[in-house]
Amino acid sequence: MFTPHVPNGLARAAVRFKPSSFVGTFVALLLAAAIVSACGILLETGLRASIPADRYAKAPVVVAADQRVHMTVGSGEGAYDAAAPVPDTARLPESLVGKAASAPGAAAAIGDVSYSVRQDGSLLTAHGWGSTALTGARLLTGAAPGTGEVVVPTGTEARVGEKITLDTPAGVREFRVAGTTATEATVWFADRQAVQLSGHPGRVDAIAVLAARSTSTGTLADRVREAVGHTAGAQVHTGDDRGAVEDAELAGAEELLVGLGGSFGGVATMVAVFTAAGTVALSVGQRSREFALLRAIGATPRQLRRTIATESLLVAPLAGALGCLPGIALAHWWFGQLQDRGAIPEAVALRVSWLPLTVTVAATMLTALGAGYFAARRPSKTKPGLALAQSAVERPPFGWIRTPLGIAALAGGVAFAGVAASTSGEDAANAALGVVMFFMLAVGLLGPLIARICAAVIGFPLRAAGASGSLAAANSRTNSRRLASAITPIVLAMAFSCTLVFMQTSQERVIAHQQRDAITADHIVSAPAGLASDATERAAATPGVTTAVGLLRGSVLVPTGSGGDRRLQTTSAQGIIGSGPDLTKVQDLDVRSGSLTGLRPGTVAIDTTLAGSTKVGTGDRLALRLPDGTKAAPKIVAVYGRGLGTGLVTLPAADLSTHVTSPHASDLLVRATPAAARKLAALGTVTDRSGYAAAQDQSRELNAWANTTMAAVLGGFAAVAAVNTLVMTVLDRRRELTMLRLVGSTRRQVMGMIRWEALLVTVAGAALGTAIALATLVPMVKGLTGESPYIPPTLYGSFLAATIGLGLAAVTVPARSALRGTAARP
Repeated sequence: MFTPHVPNGLARAAVRFKPSSFVGTFVALLLAAAIVSACGILLETGLRASIPADRYAKAPVVVAADQRVHMTVGSGEGAYDAAAPVPDTARLPESLVGKAASAPGAAAAIGDVSYSVRQDGSLLTAHGWGSTALTGARLLTGAAPGTGEVVVPTGTEARVGEKITLDTPAGVREFRVAGTTATEATVWFADRQAVQLSGHPGRVDAIAVLAARSTSTGTLADRVREAVGHTAGAQVHTGDDRGAVEDAELAGAEELLVGLGGSFGGVATMVAVFTAAGTVALSVGQRSREFALLRAIGATPRQLRRTIATESLLVAPLAGALGCLPGIALAHWWFGQLQDRGAIPEAVALRVSWLPLTVTVAATMLTALGAGYFAARRPSKTKPGLALAQSAVERPPFGWIRTPLGIAALAGGVAFAGVAASTSGEDAANAALGVVMFFMLAVGLLGPLIARICAAVIGFPLRAAGASGSLAAANSRTNSRRLASAITPIVLAMAFSCTLVFMQTSQERVIAHQQRDAITADHIVSAPAGLASDATERAAATPGVTTAVGLLRGSVLVPTGSGGDRRLQTTSAQGIIGSGPDLTKVQDLDVRSGSLTGLRPGTVAIDTTLAGSTKVGTGDRLALRLPDGTKAAPKIVAVYGRGLGTGLVTLPAADLSTHVTSPHASDLLVRATPAAARKLAALGTVTDRSGYAAAQDQSRELNAWANTTMAAVLGGFAAVAAVNTLVMTVLDRRRELTMLRLVGSTRRQVMGMIRWEALLVTVAGAALGTAIALATLVPMVKGLTGESPYIPPTLYGSFLAATIGLGLAAVTVPARSALRGTAARP
């Protein structure tokens, strides 16, 4: 029975007098703890992320629409809610303002709206005048605005009584200046007119409820909740939850952090624990002669298991605790980088509590105890009379438990590869993740067998390298378990690094090609904050312009998958300001079926990958949720092939504009003469096709950085683990290296043998890792893009060179140290 109790004398003596035997284990556990703690901190931050209320600080209760779209998946007891955040903002009916105001204990209810307007090129924020009760804004001159009037900031040159023209989401309008305030870059309309001009008539962003005297927040919240009911998914918020209503980016930040800490953290934790467990098992296996001697002099199996368990308890807690320090630093760096790139609001703070750190230390201890227990099973069960004899020979590469499990994992990887190859879109990507996980598990379980096969295959050319190569080939064949412990982390490093990095390069290449081929316009007019509402009409009226089409960028939610794997997928969309025939003159979407000439309100065109994921085609209805969560089912009039470079969904802007915060087009595609292009500069920044594609690449910088960072974290950890393992194996061979010197081998021959062995290990590990990466990338990239993976030769060569270089350095330095004490001649 496995019984880790109070540390005994054998364990304390082993750690005290032979600390070098535990250095490798300590390093592996420390690195594993760093990875686990960093991901745990990010996960906790995502789950507990909040933003203090600023705009709504004076309103104890805020009512807002549910910002998630819900979809029930499965049936019966297995049913669950597959919810996804809306791409834009879900809003409430204006009629709920009166219901909230009628709640007992409510002093007032303010229907709040916020949107952008333009005045002579300046971008201003518009609100209803009633929301001044929240911000404390006061009139400096004039009076509150009425219908057709506006209050402007003092920086505006307009005076009270004068007329100004503002470009609003509802179009260009002229207003009389009713008054001025000291607020910067903010204009105020009458409450009813502010809602009408927002582009979402009859709907408000949120309802701020002020409390009457002596009414507590909890009581008011309950009464308001009862008054508004569940209309349009209305939710009542108090405390820090009000901050989430103010900043719509919080939901995306929460999803990102939970994804990093949960999904990626789960994979990273598995890799870290798996690698650390292998190092612990290697450390125990290297001391088989010591355990055999203890068995020979009368130590019982229970005493050996207790000794190994106690050694783990002496090393693991300290390694776990110290590993949390670099883990905290990694989490801080990662979180800061995401904030600098705008993925996380500045008001969100990183949370470092005792929970993820405690879990990390506990996981480190359990990893060490579990690995030590399984590694100690064989030496503890060996009969005393056979212990020393069996410790002197290599065990067979087969095992009654690990070999069948390894074969099952290999079969699972092949099965997932088949599923990924037969599906498309997100289904293929999800199945491909199973490919890499099963194949990595198979490598870990079948490591000794794989190592022996690699040694046999690569050993043939090694024999032609003289005495050193022959020694390396013989050693590799007879020490397959030692070889496997070194190959496994190299496979991990190559497989995960290649998968993450080359998936990004493959997508970037496809997107760049599709963007280049899709844009047939002569010029593109762009404005990051959006073009004027009449920019398309003004461009079309410019002499020399034959075609002008505006593009309104956004995202929609589309149900994909089938059965219990259904989910809401966030899908890029482009709204077209113009006709379908005009679109074909400025964009070549590579239409596969149907025609874009039939594109009109109530219809849609989709990309082939989305058509495959949703299993729909031309003539069918596409069930989707618009950016604010509104249900729609437009008819599919065309299926095209260049959606990754443009948008997976193409629909008229009229169907999209009333469901987004800003209905202004961000890009304008124009067929025009060079002389006309100079006149278009008044509308925005004018570029040609290549300049437009380069600007679009910058918007994907965050995804590229995230994938590269994840590859660096996983690949870096696995690389350090590989170096650690190689150093441990070389230092454990001092007796062997000394024996080779005593039987007449020169120092040069011994060092040559070590280098050839390192080359065998790194080449075998790199080859296996590359094979696993390809088995994952081919179906994943094929499903997501419809093309084969793109692997830049220079980038892959750098990975290979770094792997081989690290392997050679990891064995050369300790080998020289081990040989330094041997005699100059036999």
